[in-house]
Parts: sequence; C-alpha cells; structure tokens
Amino acid sequence: MTGWLAAAGGNSPSIPAPHVEYGQLSPMLIVFGAAIAGILAEAFLPRRSRYGAQLGISLLGLGGAFAAVVVLAAQGYGTTKAGLLAMGAVAIDGPALFLQGVILLTAVLAVLTYAERKLEPRLNGHGVDAFTAQASAVPGGEQERDATRAGFATTEVFPLTLFAVGGMLLFPAANDLLTMFVALEVFSLPLYLLCALARRRRLLSQEAAVKYFLLGAFASAFFLFGTALLYGYAGSVQLGDIADVVSGVAPVTPALAVTTQNDALLLIGLAMVAVGLLFKVGAVPFHSWTPDVYQGAPTPVTGFMAAATKTAAFGAFLRLFYVAFPGLKWDWRPVMWGVAILTMVVGAILAVTQQDVKRLLAYSSIAHAGFILTGLIATSKQGLGAVLFYLLAYSFVTLGAFAVVTLVRDSKGEATHLSSWAGLGRRSPLLAAVFALFLLSFAGIPLTSGFTGKFAVFQAAAAGGATPLVIIGVLSSAVAAFFYIRVIVLMFFSDPQPQGPSVAVPSPLTATAIGIGVLVTLGLGLLPQYFLDLAAKASLFVR
Repeated sequence: MTGWLAAAGGNSPSIPAPHVEYGQLSPMLIVFGAAIAGILAEAFLPRRSRYGAQLGISLLGLGGAFAAVVVLAAQGYGTTKAGLLAMGAVAIDGPALFLQGVILLTAVLAVLTYAERKLEPRLNGHGVDAFTAQASAVPGGEQERDATRAGFATTEVFPLTLFAVGGMLLFPAANDLLTMFVALEVFSLPLYLLCALARRRRLLSQEAAVKYFLLGAFASAFFLFGTALLYGYAGSVQLGDIADVVSGVAPVTPALAVTTQNDALLLIGLAMVAVGLLFKVGAVPFHSWTPDVYQGAPTPVTGFMAAATKTAAFGAFLRLFYVAFPGLKWDWRPVMWGVAILTMVVGAILAVTQQDVKRLLAYSSIAHAGFILTGLIATSKQGLGAVLFYLLAYSFVTLGAFAVVTLVRDSKGEATHLSSWAGLGRRSPLLAAVFALFLLSFAGIPLTSGFTGKFAVFQAAAAGGATPLVIIGVLSSAVAAFFYIRVIVLMFFSDPQPQGPSVAVPSPLTATAIGIGVLVTLGLGLLPQYFLDLAAKASLFVR
C-alpha cells in the first residue's frame, strides 16, 4: 500500500503554490494588520488605556497605508508598471491607487471625528463620544445606565472601521467577481454594526442598522446570483476573461459554444450584478435605505459611509463596466441613462421637502450619485478622470458637512431639525460660514470643488454624446441649489430661537477634520488643475 501511494505521488503533477505580491498589496495588508492589532488591544489592554491606543493604532495604520499608496504610485504602479496581482484576482493600476488614496484620507478624517469627546457632557470625569457605552445593552435598560455611569466606551468602533476600510481598498481593485463580492461583504458587515451604535436615539440607530442589513443582504444576493450567471455564460469570473468572451476574441470551447448562443445569461447576470452595486452607491430605485440609515446612524459614521462607501462602490462600478463590459456598451448605456436621470431628479426634488439636516444631506448624496453616473456614461478616458476627481472632491465636502452637524446641539444631543438652525449665523458666524461653504460646493457654485467636479463630469458626458443627460443634470443642479441656499438663508437671515441649540466647541480632532474639508473644498475649486491632471493620468484600467 505504501509503495502504491509513493508511486502515485511520484507520478501525479504537483499543485503550484500561489504567487502573492505582498509589496504591491501592502496598503490593504497594513490596514488589515492595524485592524487585528486593534482587536488585540481591545482584548488585552485595560479599559482606561484603550481609547488612546485605538486612536493611535488607527491613525498609524491609515497613515502607513497611505504612504504605501504614494510609494507605489511613485514607482509607476499606477501607469507603466500597472498589472494584476494575486494570480489575477487584484489589479494595481491608476484608478485603484487613486481611489485607495482617497478612501484612506477620508478614513483618517472620519477617525478624527469618531474620537471626539468634548461635545457631550462629561460623566464622572470621563469624556463621552458619539457611541453607546455598551453595544450589547438594551436601550434604556439598567445595564446601559450602569455602563454609562461607569464611563464605558465602545472603542471597538476603531478596528471595525479599519476592517471596513480594508474591504473598501480591495473593492475598486478587485479584478474578478468573487474577490469583488468578498470585498463587498468585508466592508459591509462592519458598517451594519457601526450604524447601530449611536449613544443618543439608540432605537432609531438600531432600526437604521436593521434596514441597512436587510436591504444590503438582498443586494449582496443579487450580486452573487449575477456572478453565478456570468460565470455560466463566460466560464470565468475574471473581468478580462469575461470581456474577451463578450467581444468574441476568446478561444471557443464546446462549453462556450453552447452558452454564448444565448445572451440571456449575460444580460440578466450583468443586470443583477449592477443592482448590487447600484444599491451601494445609493442610486434610484435602490436608494430607499439611504435617508433612514444616514439619519439613524451616529453622525461620524454617516459621514464616513457617505464619503468612503460611495468612493469604493463607484470604483468597483467603473472597473466592472469599463473592464468587463465595454463590448456591451450599447446595451447598458441606455439603462444607465435612465438610472442617472431618475437619481438626479428624485434626489434633488425629494431633498426640497426635507426638514432634517441629515436626511437633506442623504437625498443630496443620492443626487450626487446621479451626477457621478453621468461621467460613467461617457465611457471615455476623460469621463473616468472626471469621475475620479468628483469622488475626491465629494468625499471631503461630505465629511466636513457631517462634522459640522455634530456641533449644533441641544439638551437631547444633535439638533438636526432645520428649524433649530435658524439664526445660526448670528450665534456662530464662523461655523455657519463653513457649513454655507460646504452647501455651496454641493450646489456647484464656482470657486468651490463641487463646481469643478460637476463641470468635469458634464463636459465628459457631453463629449461622449450624452448632451440631453447633461441638460437634465444642470436643471437638477438648479433644483438642488434651491434647497442648499434655503438652508443658508435660514442660518443668516432668520431670527434665532430663544431656547435654540448652542454650538459646541470641538476638540482639535474635529476642528482638524473640518479645517481640512474647508481647505480641500477651496483648493480644488481655486486651483484644481494639478488634481485634474492627476486624475487624468490615473484614468487607465489594466486588464
């Protein structure tokens, strides 16, 4: 028996070991390593030491990962050395590195807002943040009151955020559909938990998390079923292989000869994968979760989700359509026209009716998803560069706006009803001016980053033959400008309420996040050319 096994082993072919380029994958590995370090800190450090340790680990991990992205870009991995890693599962190219850099910078600002402990009243000498004292406690129960009195803090939010960031870094770089699905789940699951951890209005927060989880599970199921159908059609989940089969340049095998006779698998599979991604970007008609989740989640988490999730999801969206399905452009472009028009119009019109600042910003983000889709529809290098720039500009404005929302407070916590913001310009002229700047950027007023981003995507769409779409986009922008300017008028030209909210003085952490948001908003509006050129150089996918 032993001789037979030896003979069989000697004649059988050996299984090749996978080749993994750890250096090129270092941004993701650093973030995941920092997340694991955060879990170990949570397990072994005394409770009083965890906050500082987690903040330090998070900032060091994100900073190290961003430095790795810069080094890889400087070495030419975004241009001349672009290629496929991890046996073809991950791509390293211009769009991947550009979006990873944006996500990491966004995450740094988000972590600063997570760590804010000066906005809530101190309890027994302990600083209090935006997150519940004990996540497992029943809202309003004795256990929660005991945890609050004892000064507990849910410092697990830092490693959870790092895991979400790691998945977001992989999502726009994934070169096959299964890797893309794994990345989708890796960043979605921590976000479901983070949405449920608000210190105030915990039931609303938990309701938001359940809605996000249930609808996200449906979207993931659509994505996975679409992946199965595309595999059935092309015999591969790699995006380049799918593109070869779609365009007819792949070698025809007996199996492909059968499956490619009928395009139903291809079109239904593409539609289902697109549904999963459209859910993540918050496009109509897959947007219904956005206002409820944005309103219920802790505001620092809302800012992080609104900026980083949209960046990662649009990166994956671009890679899917530009790498795997350029040969189906005439099939998916008309559908995306309809989705973009609906998203811009519905987002702009419903935002006008909102009375809550967070819900207003949620519908604003839906409208912006429509504007970004107009750049995707251009299906050109110019359109890709415009989308990359727009995502950069949008991320910092969004984070800054939600950071400002955390500072307007009353006895119940954040005062998010619009009536509470009346006369804010008289109570705190500086804060009102900063928020007005962010709103003007959302509206696309010249000399702000929002104007440059909108101009870039509309110009690319018009050059790609989508002039009617651009006209609808401009009209939607005009509608959107109405509700942004309405808030500005409310802040500066209305009398403040006698018992209205106060403006809290933040720590240097939140002040830094808001300050960087202001600088980027003005910088990309006044001197955008360097970053437009950078986005243009990065706008080339590898296959």
